[in-house]
Amino acid sequence: MAHQEGNPATERKLAVLEGVLERITYANEENGYTVARVDTGRGGGDLLTVVGALLGAQVGESLRMEGRWGSHPQYGRQFHVENYTTVLPATVQGIRRYLGSGLVKGIGPVFADRITQHFGLDTLRVIEEEPKRLVEVPGLGPKRTRKIADAWEEQKAIKEVMLFLQTVEVSTSIAVRIYKKYGDASVSVVKEQPYRLAADVWGIGFLTADKIAQSVGIPHDSPERVKAGLQYALSQSADQGHCFLPEERLIADAVKLLQVDTGLVIECLAELGQVPEEGADPGVVREKVPGPEGDSEPVSAVYLVPFHRAELSLSAQLLRLLRTEQDRMPAFRDVDWGRALGWLRGRTGAELAPEQEAAVRLALTEKVAVLTGGPGCGKSFTVRSIVELARAKRAKVLLAAPTGRAAKRLAELTGAEASTVHRLLELKPGGDAAYDRDRPLDADLVVVDEASMLDLLLANKLVKAVPPGAHLLFVGDVDQLPSVGAGEVLRDLLADGSPVPAVRLTRVFRQAQQSGVVTNAHRINAGQHPLTDGLKDFFLFVEDDTEAAGRLTVEVAAQRIPAKFGLDPRRDVQVLAPMHRGPAGAGALNGLLQQAITPGRPDVPEKRFGGRVFRVGDKVTQIRNNYEKGKNGVFNGTVGVVTSLDPVDQRLTVLTDEDEEVPYEFDELDELAHAYAVTIHRSQGSEYPAVVIPVTTGAWMMLQRNLLYTAVTRAKRLVVLVGSRKAIGQAVRTVSAGRRCTALDFRLLGKNDRSNES
Repeated sequence: MAHQEGNPATERKLAVLEGVLERITYANEENGYTVARVDTGRGGGDLLTVVGALLGAQVGESLRMEGRWGSHPQYGRQFHVENYTTVLPATVQGIRRYLGSGLVKGIGPVFADRITQHFGLDTLRVIEEEPKRLVEVPGLGPKRTRKIADAWEEQKAIKEVMLFLQTVEVSTSIAVRIYKKYGDASVSVVKEQPYRLAADVWGIGFLTADKIAQSVGIPHDSPERVKAGLQYALSQSADQGHCFLPEERLIADAVKLLQVDTGLVIECLAELGQVPEEGADPGVVREKVPGPEGDSEPVSAVYLVPFHRAELSLSAQLLRLLRTEQDRMPAFRDVDWGRALGWLRGRTGAELAPEQEAAVRLALTEKVAVLTGGPGCGKSFTVRSIVELARAKRAKVLLAAPTGRAAKRLAELTGAEASTVHRLLELKPGGDAAYDRDRPLDADLVVVDEASMLDLLLANKLVKAVPPGAHLLFVGDVDQLPSVGAGEVLRDLLADGSPVPAVRLTRVFRQAQQSGVVTNAHRINAGQHPLTDGLKDFFLFVEDDTEAAGRLTVEVAAQRIPAKFGLDPRRDVQVLAPMHRGPAGAGALNGLLQQAITPGRPDVPEKRFGGRVFRVGDKVTQIRNNYEKGKNGVFNGTVGVVTSLDPVDQRLTVLTDEDEEVPYEFDELDELAHAYAVTIHRSQGSEYPAVVIPVTTGAWMMLQRNLLYTAVTRAKRLVVLVGSRKAIGQAVRTVSAGRRCTALDFRLLGKNDRSNES
């Protein structure tokens, strides 16, 4: 209905409601919509439901809310909040509850009681103006007093930023991050340089920064906005796996995103490509490279600087390793292979197949080599044989994999220590490695398993740290999904004409042929429908309705598999979904699986954060690289279990799959997601006793052969598909559309051998 100014009949004054926020029953992290219960102090313990924009309000706070009364057919009378302010409580009971709610780090119900007993109505003034007096309270020493005073100050400063950001609907956790990044300068940065937020603060992308910029009056066609939009479009494409975008495609994407003239985008792109006078990096790098699929017409590629540097550097480093005269394993140049393989046979009790033997020789005589192949083809045994022979000649062998689980598996297989690539390189805050070209690893042979997961940036860091003369072996299944990060390193190493020698294992061993999991993985990879009848380890539960398939997936994972196979639903069973969204997506399934496996109980502490609830016993995963956490950083994809949760110190602890206890402050919980269900992309490099895969028509756009193949190959013992035959058929038929935009394969041909070895 149109709003007619000045007509009192059509202008409704906002009603005012005051109350203490008792609990939040629902919160949408993306738009801040909240459903909460407040105590209006009317007595009788009655709580009132309030809904709407309560972004940033904390349980225990006294709120003054403006809004309108309404009614819900199911939930009855409600107050619709349009805006709110926090007011400090005015009664001793209110102050005690406010402090004891966990709002101020270091004060729980016990200390809240003691403090208010001592200071009464003067409590909040004392904390604000004379915090040193808190030592008068029994049990509060100088250390805890200082901690409480600091937490109070930080809370106040964050509140200011929150109030300012409320107008642009930025979530609490992001406001906290902005404050932690810029401190007292937060409000001025947000007002004057909002696009800086997208580059500096994790969790803020261009779209949020753009919304903030709009609200502080930055023009729609400002060059600052267009340049930020171009860099955002490139970083979005990197998130989809591309190292660069063809110029025409980038311009078209930016015009669509920014809704501005093409001419303005072209001008701003040209400015971004100019080298600044102070010797800083340009915003982007432009370079002619061959077109996709080897088209004769070269394309003008536009890179973000880190990806261009990494591609030049990785190709130069690989060629350097391949061409060096040095050899740190010279014993294998003229070894008697008959004797060596005979010794190996006696050691392992098994014979190598001819193609496995070729791979062993290759790894021990060539400086860089690739071993690829599907499940059941003996990759693992081949790796073990290579490591055994190298160690027999006293070679220093380093073993690594991109994930903790894959590294553990590699260690079990070879009997030697293995670590994640991040730990091997000792990556530090900012992403710099302790080992690089100037300080290489002390190794004669470096073996990297699950190499399909290596993205361009990590592969570059790793290869830079390999000393000249050492041998580097990449092991992985090139038919799986490519890395989550940008690039297709393993595929580029195996491209036609690549100088990197490779062996592809194709023969499935007889023992593996008896496994339905292995048989069906190869059938899917060959474009055939999986067999689902009469197998002991591969099942299909047909359910055409997507929502019902989601519910059935939960029942299979949480109840049926544990009952029939004796597997632990949290430790041994993993749900792998093609996508995050939708009723059979990882997001919805996580909520249902949590209810089934780790339900809320009065004796189990929990913490609501945004739309999620964290409980002791929850299976969780880290969703960003954080170099400051743990001993050597905690990385995207690390999985663990919540082992403790402390509402007073506002911290929970996760025991990771690398057996490390990592603490998380409550304001860092947007780095964690539940992991009862994960997307197939996130499961790469992991292996589980049993996997349950919902394959529904609801995920139609995502259904591709390498996606289903990757999911099936994650299982050691058991696969259960839940969904429709039509959706499975779509997945098996659909070969992934088009290659990623990378030029590593072209650079490895040495035609563009500019040794920018950053």
